[in-house]
Parts: sequence; C-alpha cells; structure tokens
Amino acid sequence: MSNSTDAGTDAFGSLPTRPGKIIAIHLSYASRADQRGRRPDAPSYFLKPSSSLAASGDEIERPAGTELLAFEGEIALVIGTAAKRVARSDAWDHVAWVTASNDFGLYDLRANDKGSNVRSKGGDGFTPIGPALIDARAVDPGALRVRTWVDGELAQDDTTAGLLFPLAQIVADLSQHFTLEPGDVILTGTPAGSSVVEPGSVVEVEVDAPDLGVTSGRLRTTVTQGAASFDAALGSLPAVDDTQRAEAWGSRKAAGLPTVEASATGDPASAGRSAADAPVPAGSPVLSAQLRAKLEGVPVAALSAQLRKRGLNNVTIDGVTPMHPGTRIVGTAKTLRFVPAREDLFASHGGGYNAQKRAFDEVAEGEILVIEARGETGSGTLGDILALRAKTRGAAGIITDGGVRDYDAVAAIGIPVYSAGAHPAVLGRKHVPWDVDVTIGCGGTTIQPGDILVGDSDGVLVIPPAVAEEVADAALEQEEQDAWIAEQVAAGHPVDGLFPPDAEWKARYDAWRSR
Repeated sequence: MSNSTDAGTDAFGSLPTRPGKIIAIHLSYASRADQRGRRPDAPSYFLKPSSSLAASGDEIERPAGTELLAFEGEIALVIGTAAKRVARSDAWDHVAWVTASNDFGLYDLRANDKGSNVRSKGGDGFTPIGPALIDARAVDPGALRVRTWVDGELAQDDTTAGLLFPLAQIVADLSQHFTLEPGDVILTGTPAGSSVVEPGSVVEVEVDAPDLGVTSGRLRTTVTQGAASFDAALGSLPAVDDTQRAEAWGSRKAAGLPTVEASATGDPASAGRSAADAPVPAGSPVLSAQLRAKLEGVPVAALSAQLRKRGLNNVTIDGVTPMHPGTRIVGTAKTLRFVPAREDLFASHGGGYNAQKRAFDEVAEGEILVIEARGETGSGTLGDILALRAKTRGAAGIITDGGVRDYDAVAAIGIPVYSAGAHPAVLGRKHVPWDVDVTIGCGGTTIQPGDILVGDSDGVLVIPPAVAEEVADAALEQEEQDAWIAEQVAAGHPVDGLFPPDAEWKARYDAWRSR
C-alpha cells in the first residue's frame, strides 16, 4: 500500500514550494527527555531558515575547525491550509503531508546561540527533507514511526506514541502564537539516539506508518569535511566543552568522558552515567522525603560531630555566610565551575548561553546550586535575574564562595543564598563560566553532583549520600541526649562527668530514656 508521493528533488528537498518558515521543537520525545535528564512542562521552539533545506542524496559539510556535528531524525509536518488559533481537535486537518527530516546541529556553535540555534542549526544543508511526502489524511498521527541509520546501523527507532506533546497539540500550540501558512514546515523533535557523525558517514532517516505500509522512503545524507573556517573578526568562534560533547554524543559515556560513580542506592542502572544523565531531584532515593525531614530537624553542628566520628573532617564549605539570618537549607548538589578570567577564554565561553546560564536553567526542584569561584570575591558570581530563575525552578538554595551582585535585590527574592559577600562587578572581571555537573571545590572542600548539603547559621556541610541516613539518625539521637544533659545543667549539676556523660551519668540517661 502506498499513500505517498515523490515530489522530486530541488533546492527545497521534496517540498513543492519554498516554506515561509520552518519551526522546530526542542524536546518532544520522552526517550530523548529522559536521556537529557529533564522533561519540559510545555513545548518550546526555534526557527530555521529555508536556505538550510536539502534533498535526499545531498551532502552536508562539517566546517573546518569543528567536531560536533550531530544528526536528529525527525518527523516533518507540512501545513496545507492556514491555521490560526485552531483547536487541538481540528489541528490535524491543517496538515497536508508528513515526511522525514534530519535536524542537523553543530554543537560547536550551540553555547553562544543562547538557545536560538540560529548558527548551530541554520547552516546550508542542515535540514534535509523527503524524499516522498505522505498524505496526512491517510495516516493516524499517533501511529507514525521514525527511524535513523548511520552507516547502515540503526541508531534511532521510536513512534509518535512516545511523544510528550502529540502532533496535533504542537500544531494547535503554534497556531495560537502566529498563523501557520500553507507550505510551512514543523520539525517535531527527535527521539533518543541522536549522536555525532564524522566526515564519510551516511545518515538515513525514514518515517512510516507500519500498520499501513506507507513510507517516506529513506532520506539519505552524506557528511563531508569542509575546508572553510570561521573568521574571528566577524563573530564568536566555535567552542566546545565537556557539557557540549556530552549533549552532542548523547551521554558522557558515549563521548568518552569520565563519569561519576553509581549512587549510594546501589542501583546498577545509574553506574556510568553523569550527573547530567542521572540528576538527583527532590524525593529521590538519595534524599528521600524521610531523610530530608531528619536532616531538617538536626543542627549542622550535630551533623558535623557525627561526620568527624566517621573520619570525615574536610566537609565544611568555609568562608560563606547566609544572606538571611536563620536560614536553613537541605538539598542535593548541582555544581557549576568557574575558572580564572582570561580574555580569550571569556570571549569563547563567557557569552551567549554559557555554563552559568545553563546551570541556572537546569537546576531542579530540591537541588542546591553550588558555585566554585575559588574564594575569589572580586566580582559577582550571580545576580538578581539568575537568583529569580533558580527560585522559579524550585531550587533549595545557592552556595558560592565568591561574591553576589545586586545583593539587596537577590535578598528580596527570598531564595536561600550562602556567599562570601557582596560585590558590584560583573562575572567577567574575575571568572570564566566553564562547566556544569562536574566535581568542584567550593569553600575549601570537594563537592560532587548529588552530594547532600545541609546549612544553617553555623555554616554548610557536605554529606556523602552513602552515610547520610546513618549520620542523621546518630545526630538526632545525640541531640536528644544533649537536651537531657542541658536539663541537668539547668537543674544545677556541674558539667564535670556530665558533659560528656561518664558511665554513671550514661546509666542515668539510659534509665530516663527507657521510661
């Protein structure tokens, strides 16, 4: 059976006319969202130029000086009739055709695009489409499949049943913001499996309706090595870091990067995954609601004493004080690393959607964002806008061993902040935002993503997840004993032999407790 038509190949792939606009969605498949470690509450979009269109059989050039060209097999929708503020129930009636597409992206240019993807996904040939158009009337939008092969090996295989946002919802949502016109193209997102390809690789994408035998045919693209490089005098140059490598390849492991160890839960599925791949949100096994309640009920000083008994002495974040007196925080660490300011590195890593902005955009509910500023207090490390973003995301707090700009405004936002004090200067005076979700040093101690942090007026402690439950229980027991001792002192007993209790006083305490 075939309800598809090959519209031929020209400058616009298989499309009959040049589209007025190409709209692409950031995250739409559950498999991809889970791979990235974040699930959006609603779809978000970016635009691609029609000059990026290519046909099946065309080549895509990886520019000189770049390394992270990644494929994304996707289902493309072609609008047939204008849609403006259409209902979800009517949205599919405005789609004329369905076909295959490949939303190529150059991650070397991604950070400075600030999420717009103008340069990273707008290059010539970066949107192959086709080869055949499937009649949208002939298929069920909830039963389409997209598959991608790299050099003959299956890399992606998912169906529209795995979408976070059904195709009709995407069309209806876009139509409430602007009119979708005939010929417009919507790229509906990619499932898990997207990764980096090298010159010489052949990428093929196919969209079909398996139950009906309807197919777009295989959209074939060959990767070549370009000779032209970018001119630094005209704009920012390509730049990559480990975060971009992990995102482009699909995971830190796939990119050949060091990974964090499995968590204290003993879950083998978490072994070999980075903190970005496996975040530790509020309510996770590492920091359950029960453990959180215990840690919220015991002073940091008591926890410190228990850690010391277990040989853990270098677990305090020194030199930071709470912005609000009486502040108490409990959460898991999300880490952000700054390196010393260097003009050329700030030019490549400091602008655009840099590591600092990504960290504040990605911090999860119940996490505490911890910033390595090397104790350098000669500039701010965050300001009111970023503090507001962290609060909106549900972060449990922010800790930096550097300065805070807009100090009064940050204080008014109300999110708990521990810092080395106020400073009016911008980040670039002393720091370059470098990496997210890596092991860092803050206030003289080491913090890993997922470590448990507890802070009060005495300071902030880092508690390894493996001992957190044991330490919390012991500290609560010690607090009970200390409260009893305080009652004895208030009654007039001397502290000698009572604090700490000798055998006689310990027996009295045990007897009291048993009653």
